[in-house]
Amino acid sequence: MLVGLLVTLVLALLSTLVLVLSTTSPQTGNPVRRVSEVVKGSTETQETREEVMAQTEQFMLRLGSYGPELLDEQGGMPEYREKVKEVITPKFAASFDTEAGTAEQLVAQAGVSRVPDVFATGVASLDDDSAQTLVAGSFSDTYDVDGEEIKQEPIPFRISVSLVKIDGEWLVDDFGPVNGDGAGEQQEPPQ
Repeated sequence: MLVGLLVTLVLALLSTLVLVLSTTSPQTGNPVRRVSEVVKGSTETQETREEVMAQTEQFMLRLGSYGPELLDEQGGMPEYREKVKEVITPKFAASFDTEAGTAEQLVAQAGVSRVPDVFATGVASLDDDSAQTLVAGSFSDTYDVDGEEIKQEPIPFRISVSLVKIDGEWLVDDFGPVNGDGAGEQQEPPQ
């Protein structure tokens, strides 16, 4: 009988705790809210985290995939630009257009092909309409020298990516390499 009373008391305390946690933390990114969601069995935050990580991976795969097969008659890569712009904000698209010219020059002048390999993504912070993620991987470059393909050693990357939610869709707003102390400085990865 005493065990039954203790079980009932523990369940009542847990129910009260869940109620208090769910009403005192309106932001998804709040740790108290996360605990509440785990206790309730909610997966909303995990689904959002997975969406953000998937979009980060897509961004890196699109940004780091180019080669001579994408060049048009004018020496540009319109298909490359279009694919990257599908996953970035309009604000970021303006600066991306400037930086894409560097990749186009490398491809046109040196026959560079680049293939990314994403090892892992993670969420550093998340709220209702913005997120910060981390992604690690490598770029594998191949150069065409007098008709011979020369493979380079893979170039590792660790990048911090900022995303915002626009009209229900997560889009990349900025990115930059992660330096040794874990902080990100927003800029282009190595070309």
